Amino acid sequence: MKLYYCLLVTGPSYGTQQASTAYQFSLSLLMRRHCILSIFFYCDGVLNANKLITPAADEFDLVRAWVNLSKKYDIMLNVCISSAMRRGIIDEEEASKQNILASNLQPGFLLGGLGVFTEVLIKSDRIVQF
Repeated sequence: MKLYYCLLVTGPSYGTQQASTAYQFSLSLLMRRHCILSIFFYCDGVLNANKLITPAADEFDLVRAWVNLSKKYDIMLNVCISSAMRRGIIDEEEASKQNILASNLQPGFLLGGLGVFTEVLIKSDRIVQF
């Protein structure tokens, strides 16, 4: 039976296992033909959307892996705008509003509020937090 999932990632891309475990879990779900409606990045999880993260050449690039996963399986990568701005993650639109010269949101991720998260929850059979 196909289930619809929403993943909530609260851990950063590096320093804990939360985000990498969420990534591996998402691959497992997709291999079993389940559907992931959205991956929502919240609290320190928003650091997964920082395009300035540059891992060493011999390390797994989790930030770009999320984007590739999103493109391949048409999964929304939603980032909590409040959590992001508190942690220095900003897109071009918000940078312009705040008179900041540059943005650092990795293309493929979208800033949104908890309302976006709530809408996805309504459509999901399961939510899994990492």
